[in-house]
Amino acid sequence: MQSAFPLAPALQALAEATPVEQEQRGFAHTVAEILQQPLLWAMTAGNGALSAALAGALEPKPQAVVLTGSGSSGYIGEALAPGLQAALGVPVTAIPAGTLLTHWRQTLPPGDTLLLSFARSGDSPESLGVVDALLALAPRCRHLFVTCNTQGGLATRYHAAPRAAVALLDPRSNDRSLVMTSSFTSLFLAGRMLAGPANRARWQALALQAGGEARELFAGPAQALADLADAGFDSVLYLASGGRYGGARESALKMLEMSGGRVQVMAETFLGLRHGPMSALRADTVLVAMLARDPRVRAYELDLLAELTAKGLGMRRILIGAGPDVTAGESDVRIGCGLDDDDATLIDVVAGQLLALFGCLALGQQPDAPSQGVLTRVVQPFRIHPEPMPA
Repeated sequence: MQSAFPLAPALQALAEATPVEQEQRGFAHTVAEILQQPLLWAMTAGNGALSAALAGALEPKPQAVVLTGSGSSGYIGEALAPGLQAALGVPVTAIPAGTLLTHWRQTLPPGDTLLLSFARSGDSPESLGVVDALLALAPRCRHLFVTCNTQGGLATRYHAAPRAAVALLDPRSNDRSLVMTSSFTSLFLAGRMLAGPANRARWQALALQAGGEARELFAGPAQALADLADAGFDSVLYLASGGRYGGARESALKMLEMSGGRVQVMAETFLGLRHGPMSALRADTVLVAMLARDPRVRAYELDLLAELTAKGLGMRRILIGAGPDVTAGESDVRIGCGLDDDDATLIDVVAGQLLALFGCLALGQQPDAPSQGVLTRVVQPFRIHPEPMPA
């Protein structure tokens, strides 16, 4: 594969590998899908049909919005909820599809609710099971499916449902690798657009800025991430605040999946770390700090980093959004991020993808299909137990 923009030597070597080597080492899809993200963000932001579908989902304005999905797609909702609630002025909650499948009566808000289902494949058993149950039993809930797969169940199964609509992303976002990379960030950007679907210029500007920052990451700090992985690590902590915690959870999942569980991972909020989880840190734990732009939030985060330094914990650090106010050691990796906190998940997650990719290769694993025999690209069908009908 050839890149249209400069790459750090470690990434360049992967991109220039022969197709045979890419297949043998198992990274033919993952590397290309990570590198295509700036292009897909521009295409997502300029997608007129997507903007129209998002605008239509808000008419009439719902009393509440629920964001759902499974695994990575569920973390998209967590990353989006605070920013969307501030923009829309109604309660916005992220609820995993599995929780809705088993406990929708206890968790779905009362009143007129918009349920946004995010999905790469659109074929996850719990996602389809939730829609089937709610279409039958929750008449005040309407649905918008945001998916990367034109042939998936969410895209094809509900055409006749009066309370359901579909928003399709570019087919190239339907990652072929087991792990979600460009699908995650494209779906996240699509969800952000719900904050103002008619303002396409705003989202195109965001895609342009985020794409530029991602390319800077590919060209520069990516090499330091590769070097860190080559040196070896067996535990990584991801820290974030607010909605960016969803991106921290996604980054932790990428490392867990691509290392086949050989790297211990934890995602936590900066302020939550003191309440027990700090006990898991060691001096050699890799610490990924996703630093807020909001000055008050950032002050709490920097206090926590200073405390960890004083205790000698997490001394190998990746600092996303580090500025002159951050004291960094010689071995620390600085990654620039000028995006607002509601948007910064785009860069947080790309950094997490690269660290997981290089960590996977350093362990001799195959990024396209790690955890052979345990995980599948789409969760295999399982029995959906029937919903009891009301008496």
